[in-house]
Amino acid sequence: MSLLILVAEDDPGVRMTINGYLESFGYAVILAEDGKQALSMIQKYHPHLLISDINMPNLNGYDLVREIRKFPEFRLLPVVFLTDYNEVADRVQGYQVGCDAYLAKPFESEELEAIVRNLLARSQIFLTELSVAKIQYQDNFDSSEVNNQEKEKEQQVKIELTEKEEQVLALVLQGFSNMNIGE
Repeated sequence: MSLLILVAEDDPGVRMTINGYLESFGYAVILAEDGKQALSMIQKYHPHLLISDINMPNLNGYDLVREIRKFPEFRLLPVVFLTDYNEVADRVQGYQVGCDAYLAKPFESEELEAIVRNLLARSQIFLTELSVAKIQYQDNFDSSEVNNQEKEKEQQVKIELTEKEEQVLALVLQGFSNMNIGE
């Protein structure tokens, strides 16, 4: 199964160029023409990575990332800004809203592929580690549950006593000493 990348870019030429690069690297790609469409597609398709322009109609890239970070399931979605905005203030704002990488246009396809490959690899490692931790937690929980059930069974063991033993036990439980019981 190919990893799914959403590209949000309003320029059709750039959008198709990025699509071609990513598909040539073996990724599945879906395309959005603006931020609003990208937000809808993120919620519908749950991509593994988002590549977004900043200057887009309906919802700019900064606002798009702010919106997706509100959803717990997308807080760790890797985001790459690929944009004409290349001032330090623009890059700082991009990182502040939650992008993982910032690449200025014009870009080199090899650099884009390296960024994408690195972010996806880290994301997949994190998800694998999370799954392993969840399984270990569940195993520990299950084994402690089994131990608790076994203890409950042990506590529910019936002891058969004679009538006289039951009378003595009742007196012991009431706090009588051996001497008092003997009398």
